[in-house]
Amino acid sequence: MPKCSRDPSFHIEEATIQQIQLAFKTGRLTSISLVEFYLHTIEKLNPELHAVIEVNPDVLLLAEKADVERHKAGGYIGGLHGIPVLLKDNISTKDKLNTTAGLFALLGSQVPRDAGVVSKLRKAGAIILGKASLSEWAHFRSFNIPSGWSARGGQCKNPYVLTADPCGSSTGSAVGVSANMVTVSLGTETDGSILCPSSFNSVVGIKPTVGLTSRAGVIPISHNQDTVGPICRTVSDAVYLLDEIVGYDIHDHEATKSAAQLIPKSGYKQFLKIDGLQGKRLGVVRNPDLLLGSSEAVSFEEHLETMRREGAILVENEMFSGLLNISNDMEEIVVKYDFKHDLNIYLSELLQSSVRTLADIISFNIQHATEEEILSYGQEIFLQAQNTSDLNTQQYREALEGNHMLTKNGIHKVLVTYELDALVTLDDRIYTVLAIAGYPGISVPAGYSKSGVPFGIYFGGGRGSEPTLIEIAYAFEQVTKIRMIPYSFIYQTENCEKFL
Repeated sequence: MPKCSRDPSFHIEEATIQQIQLAFKTGRLTSISLVEFYLHTIEKLNPELHAVIEVNPDVLLLAEKADVERHKAGGYIGGLHGIPVLLKDNISTKDKLNTTAGLFALLGSQVPRDAGVVSKLRKAGAIILGKASLSEWAHFRSFNIPSGWSARGGQCKNPYVLTADPCGSSTGSAVGVSANMVTVSLGTETDGSILCPSSFNSVVGIKPTVGLTSRAGVIPISHNQDTVGPICRTVSDAVYLLDEIVGYDIHDHEATKSAAQLIPKSGYKQFLKIDGLQGKRLGVVRNPDLLLGSSEAVSFEEHLETMRREGAILVENEMFSGLLNISNDMEEIVVKYDFKHDLNIYLSELLQSSVRTLADIISFNIQHATEEEILSYGQEIFLQAQNTSDLNTQQYREALEGNHMLTKNGIHKVLVTYELDALVTLDDRIYTVLAIAGYPGISVPAGYSKSGVPFGIYFGGGRGSEPTLIEIAYAFEQVTKIRMIPYSFIYQTENCEKFL
């Protein structure tokens, strides 16, 4: 396998932010050469993986600008400066890139400004490499659409097993990072859309507390549950990225003002502790669907033992698994009402667009049924959302209150009663529990099935528990180091020394 470097101590592929910044500092690497490597990788792999929906036409100019700034600063700036970032295609950019959520209806629309998180990235000196593909409309158009498919982007594929589920909806963000098409990426989550693709593609995903990161300029589903978070190859990269995107945004005033109080004064990097598992009380949530002797079941038990050795206190109770047996009927009601309300506001603020309401999008899809594959996949979620009324209706208010009670009597009660720092599980149902509560979670690579498909382990905690979750996730990652590059498919390419 080519190492993409004349220096055996540094490889572009799998390079972390810290390693790249050190290479910038020592003159072994430039932003232009780094971007050229990623563009080359995209050219080679994207025709099969479909992880990148659009490359920024100005990316090399931005890389050149970063190199000039670094030279003027004496050769080193650090942080995210000069680091390429891939954005899920529902995160707005005020540049030559489109923001469409994978839908043709928004192709060519003009946004009024960068999304709040993008403004923060630009301020930090990051380079916007392009837009990542996704499950169309963040998996909220139809129940029948496969994970990772969109009309614009085609079918995004899992780089480990091309026929395996890549999971959605931040599919391209996870695959792009895993396949070394970019340094780091951003995804969004309403219910599982950061944690799931991170798990299935052997990368790290952080779903922040709702409001910790601004949703302004993000094509919405639900203001009650939407959040923006990092998807990266390592916990440290995810934390470096998180540090730059959290905080108050006037355009998402209510949520970010409240959550800003949860942000540590010195940021989140301070919680990257090798002994972060020491003394942590973890509630073990077992997945009854795991087959005895399966890779997942065996790995989970091994990981629990590893956490014990690292000083964690594992708390087991049958009711913890019952915590995940919740109905999402009320969640479905809330998000469908929210979707129509929030989306119509987003569309009304576009500077240019052929669609201004959800009803317009539904009509567009009918008129362009072939391109949008309406006969194959439908748009029943759109139609159901369109049939809702305003947010003052009794049905909506009762469903929202029901969700609050599920949190109060469920995960909140468990965490408080058993004095838990976090829950640990392989069970995908944790997505919905955290989503309804607006609580944070982290997915870390945990193993590979017998067929080679990755799976992750999830750590979830209460509102604002990111510092604790980061300590736990980082310590687990450092002692296990599970992630493997998807060699068999990806690195059948020529030597890439020319990029250095």
